[in-house]
Amino acid sequence: MKKFIVLILFGLPILSCNSVKKEEVKKANEELVMYQFSEMALLMEEMYKTNEVLKNKIINNEDVGEFSDKFLNIHSAILTDPKDRNDSFEIFSKAFIENQQAIFSASQNEVKDQFNIMVNTCVACHKTTCLGPIPRIEKLLIK
Repeated sequence: MKKFIVLILFGLPILSCNSVKKEEVKKANEELVMYQFSEMALLMEEMYKTNEVLKNKIINNEDVGEFSDKFLNIHSAILTDPKDRNDSFEIFSKAFIENQQAIFSASQNEVKDQFNIMVNTCVACHKTTCLGPIPRIEKLLIK
């Protein structure tokens, strides 16, 4: 009986190790799939970086330059989930373009407020569909 108990005590860890090894082998044989950004995700990354530079120009009272026509691709870029291109998205994307363009025609006294209006438009849109980037977008606000 003692031999049987000893055998069970030593046998269980060995059996459990074998099942772990099988799982590890299965995981090692699985092909890794890299996430592919949609056109819209790539465009939004570019818009974020461009607006980060724009924010610094505004803070430093530098010339803001000109509106980038790349932003107009918001109306045609393929979304991660095509169902998200709905009436709400269309309204917010038009408002975003208008508010982004308004930054470049705003007076020096209005440019900061106009920039924050544009950022808040992004936040409002993301509250309807894709919540994840909101904290990052809010970092663009000029205090």
